[in-house]
Amino acid sequence: MRPGDVVEVRSAAEILATLDKDGALHGTLFMPEMMAHIGQRLTVSRRVDKVCNMVDESGSRRMRGTVYLEDLRCDGSSHGGCQAGCRVYWKEEWLRKVDDNHAARLGAAGMAASAELERTAGAATHPAIPVDESGAQVWRCQSTDALKASEPVRRRDIGQYWRELTNGNFNPIRFVALLVRAMAMDMLHHFGLMKTLPLQGPGKVGSKREMLGLKPGELVRVRSAEEIAATLDHRGESSGLSFDREMLPHCGGTFRVKTAVQRIVDEKTGRMLKIPKDCIILDGVACSGELSVNGRWFCPRAIYPFWRESWLTRVGDTADQPTEQSCHR
Repeated sequence: MRPGDVVEVRSAAEILATLDKDGALHGTLFMPEMMAHIGQRLTVSRRVDKVCNMVDESGSRRMRGTVYLEDLRCDGSSHGGCQAGCRVYWKEEWLRKVDDNHAARLGAAGMAASAELERTAGAATHPAIPVDESGAQVWRCQSTDALKASEPVRRRDIGQYWRELTNGNFNPIRFVALLVRAMAMDMLHHFGLMKTLPLQGPGKVGSKREMLGLKPGELVRVRSAEEIAATLDHRGESSGLSFDREMLPHCGGTFRVKTAVQRIVDEKTGRMLKIPKDCIILDGVACSGELSVNGRWFCPRAIYPFWRESWLTRVGDTADQPTEQSCHR
């Protein structure tokens, strides 16, 4: 399947028949949040042949027979209210291609099959004994099980780039431009001429910490790189939250607040992390996988970056000082 293909999510009975005892196909979980899309007709937005590895950060991972459908994301409703908003992996076996002459099926393979699929998916997501050695509750999702659903990719494996050129994710001109830039950035990083995090602050702790109490739907402007740097410590963090290079292009931009994050499932441990300090997701702002210097080039996950309120200002506030200065460095 390729970007632009119109597909239909198969019936509950058909999907159930593909799952193993762990509720997964080739290591990829079918999660309860995906049940709502059974029978729907959707468009493939991107092939998932390579993803960044956030579990043990040992390098990129190769995935097979997997696609994204539009911008469908997990709403966390069956994962304790996780607010990470990860894009959902769809195995090709769970989909069928359709065309304009194909009447979309409703996927009604019987209430029994739907109930059994929902039970299987729920059991896999939330094990019967959901605790680790510390007694904390543990969750499973497609992100926590990413290593089971993929295999290692060597950083200089030419095949990963050939796949991105031929799988329809990029047109050739854009692909070449991105690859040349990525290789140049990687070379600079290798020789210590470019840091992993783009901004470092003035000292042990950042000098600014402004609280705005932002709510979903509010309009905000991202501050300039210089203003944000003033809030960071010498490690490029604000109270443990780093400012990533993928966030730089959004400096000076105006966006709406999507949500204030209070809890996410940790991909490494499956434990629910409660976020005590301000942590904001901006609507329409996601990691591009095109500016990283650690081999994450062409990763399609489009993870939402987290923003401190001190990196933002309300549009219309007297303190809001729009600037034409570019953030790129």
